[in-house]
Amino acid sequence: MATASNSNKTISVLFVEDDGVILEVLVSVLAAQFPEVVFYTAVNGGLGLDLFKEHTPDIVITDINMPVLSGVQMCTSIRAVKPGTKFIAITGGPGPFVLHGSEENNFIFDHIIEKPLALQDLFTVVGQFIGEVAAAKKQAWQEETGLR
Repeated sequence: MATASNSNKTISVLFVEDDGVILEVLVSVLAAQFPEVVFYTAVNGGLGLDLFKEHTPDIVITDINMPVLSGVQMCTSIRAVKPGTKFIAITGGPGPFVLHGSEENNFIFDHIIEKPLALQDLFTVVGQFIGEVAAAKKQAWQEETGLR
């Protein structure tokens, strides 16, 4: 399942969550908070990886425990395709478990949010990453074009 509004937008986010209701609610509130961003959604890690390969979004928000591919497995594969991708893990498990599991796969998430999540925490980190991605894209464009 993919949700995209206005394909002319320059920053995109892939949100992967196996609970369809949670996925729909969180993407709806994120889209309202960040209307300039394109959001893609998937209900498991396998579909998430496929969508990533098709759209190469800048930021990935993912659950950890999912069918087909776990969040760690999916993100490890994504990082091999696009190393600069920002990753946010949302998990019901404790942070040290996630960090331990991700380190075993040579993968570290950029940010981890534990459930139950506070929307303001999600807004803050997504907003921070959008700013970082926008600045990096602007710098790359300036270097490519020689314009400031």
